[in-house]
Amino acid sequence: MKLIIAAIKPFKLEEVREALTSIGVRGMMVTEIKGFGSQSGHTEIYRGAEYAVNFVPKIKIEIVVGAEMVDQVVETIRVTAKTDKIGDGKIFVLDVNQAVRVRTGETDDDAL
Repeated sequence: MKLIIAAIKPFKLEEVREALTSIGVRGMMVTEIKGFGSQSGHTEIYRGAEYAVNFVPKIKIEIVVGAEMVDQVVETIRVTAKTDKIGDGKIFVLDVNQAVRVRTGETDDDAL
């Protein structure tokens, strides 16, 4: 099993969710986050005063899938979340040692 963590632009969430659902992803966790990468934030003007926005709003998606689905899920997120502009996000893939479904006690792949 693998944990896929993706940080994407907020307006891409629904499109990414629909694309992942269409390839068989049955669940995901979504969190609103703030961060920065290459773009290192930006400046904005509010009521005539300029101020620095050091952290940019993003959405973090966390998905646990079987190892056989990893490449398809990563590619689906990459293609769907892409805008060709700086700040499109990042995708990370980590190993998951154990999963347990709380309601039934099922473990590992059966818990997904």
